Order: sequence, then C-alpha cells, then structure tokens
Amino acid sequence: MSLHLLNHEGLNLFSDLLDIPSPSGHESRMASALMSKLALMDYQPELDAAGNVLVRIAGQDSTRPTICFAAHMDEIGMTVTQIHANGNLQVDRLGGLFPWKIGETAVTIIGDREDVTGILSLGSGHSRKIVEAGPSWDSAKIITGMSPTSLADRGIRIGAPAVPARAARGPIVFGEEVFPWVGAWTFDNRLSIVACLLALQDLKSKKLKPRSPLIIAFTVEEEIGCLGAKFLAQRERPDIFIAVDGSPLVPECPIELDGRPGIRSRDSMATYDQELLREICQLSSSAGVDLQPVVYAGASSDASAVYAIGASPRIACLGYVRDSSHGFEVTPLSTFDYLATTAATLIQRL
Repeated sequence: MSLHLLNHEGLNLFSDLLDIPSPSGHESRMASALMSKLALMDYQPELDAAGNVLVRIAGQDSTRPTICFAAHMDEIGMTVTQIHANGNLQVDRLGGLFPWKIGETAVTIIGDREDVTGILSLGSGHSRKIVEAGPSWDSAKIITGMSPTSLADRGIRIGAPAVPARAARGPIVFGEEVFPWVGAWTFDNRLSIVACLLALQDLKSKKLKPRSPLIIAFTVEEEIGCLGAKFLAQRERPDIFIAVDGSPLVPECPIELDGRPGIRSRDSMATYDQELLREICQLSSSAGVDLQPVVYAGASSDASAVYAIGASPRIACLGYVRDSSHGFEVTPLSTFDYLATTAATLIQRL
C-alpha cells in the first residue's frame, strides 16, 4: 500500500515529522517546526526557557482547573563519546536505546553546522568474542568515511547526537487493505504530537472554546528524565497534568493492539488519579473510543514525573498502543484516528 494513495491526514503529518531529527536535548528543529504549524493555525505559541513549546487557550469557565496536555518532542538516539583518528565515532545511548533494537543501519549525526551520514557498525560477525558477547555499545561505532578535521568543520564533536537516517525511519504501510498497519522509527512520540496538532486544528476549524483553561505543551527531554515537563509544571502549576505518550505492548500487560489507546492506572513512579481516569474513559467512550487501562512496572511518563516532584496534584497518561517499543515500532493505522478523536474530545470537554 502506498502512503500517498491512503491520503491519511494523520499519517501524512506523521511522515512530515519523521523528517525532523529530535534527539533528547536537541529538539530545537522540532520546536521550530511546531511553532510554525501552530502559528499557521492562528495560535500564539510560546517557547519557554527550557525549550518547551506552549499554547495557552482560555476556557469557557475561567474558574475551572487549568489542564495541561503534554506530548514530548524528543526521541531516543545516540551520543558521540569519542572521535577516533580514522574518523570513526564511538557512541553511547541517549535515552532508552539498545544496540540490538537499532541494528546496523544508516544514521544521521547532527552537527553544529552540518549533518553527516554514517553507518552504525556493531562489529564483525566473524569475531567469536563479539558474537558471544552480543551487541553492546562497547563494540558499536559509527563509520563516517571522514577525517576528524572534516568532521570538526561540520560541527561534529564530542556530545553530538545521532539518530537513524531518514531513509531508515519509514513509515511503512502494510497488512490487509481493510485493516492496514504502520511501522516506523519511531512513533515515540511523534504520534502523540500528531494527535495534539489535529485536535488543535479541529478546535480552531470548528471555532470551539474548550470547557476548561488549557495549556497544550510539547516538551523536551522526556526520554532522559522528563526534564522539560518538570520545568514546565513547576513554573505553570497546572491543576491537572495529562501526558499524551505511548502505551508499550509488553507480555505482563493485557492490552490489545487493535487501535484503541491505553490509559495508565499506575506506572513505576506513581499511581494515577483514579477519578480522573474514570472521567477520561467516560468522555472517550462517549466519542466512540473505549480506552484500555494498564499498569506498568517498568515505565514512567511526563505526568508521573511531574506528580513525583509535587508540581501537579492530579495526573493522567494516555497514548497509542504499539509493539516493538523503542525500536521500529508497529501499530494499526486506526491508532492514529482513535488517539486523535480522544485527544480532541478531552481538549474540548474535560
């Protein structure tokens, strides 16, 4: 199936966002793109001191609690830790990236002046030592084909980030025509950004005013400690903080990969507000989308991190269910529609 033949608004927007590398701590390109898109919708986006993008929307009732919806802009990647004399780069993970997830592939190293393409190598398959040890960052390197001087001229330095090259990102549409699937590196967290943008577009096109005062935020550095959300919540002090993020499919969690979003009841950092969870589920159900409650032992979110530091008293986290999390992720195309519908419903009616 062709991406263009589908003519799916959410998927096309997602594909556009895949063009923009946005590793943790280096989200400025994504922030700039989102600021432009929001301005074209006739919003007045703000860029705070941490690099978060914010849209403030007055509610019908100014006495109602202020709600912050947050979708993080950053993605997992790699960081250059050494530059060798032959131009090869030693790298380590940036966020929760494991070498066996990314494999050997083309990567883009983001320079201060110019980006560079290289090939991530995990060592020789003919080395017994490497084969028995398995893939690790100790044996990983990026082969650039350039001298250290040429790399320096382009602003490739210690600390430069790297992500899979655009050609390796997708999206790939596959499966049955009546129920298509999508694969990409990665949905985390561009799919949530798409849902929030479509919800904001819907609000503006229908000339609606939300029930409650809102902050729609696109946050930085979620993958390395939810740092942008913590800064935002400590400064803004929203009464309710809702993260729009992923719901990874893991064996110990009985959720279905059928397009319906998940909603967290608990994760590794917090128990979520159960009254708020019920209200969100009811509103989403009234719009035709039944959410899937889930408990995670090995995940956290911007919302639970904000709650853990006492920056917002009530929290929720909902998001797309996907397989192969923090890798080449997979989800049904219907996930795009269900999440956008739920986001629009909550932004308008919560």
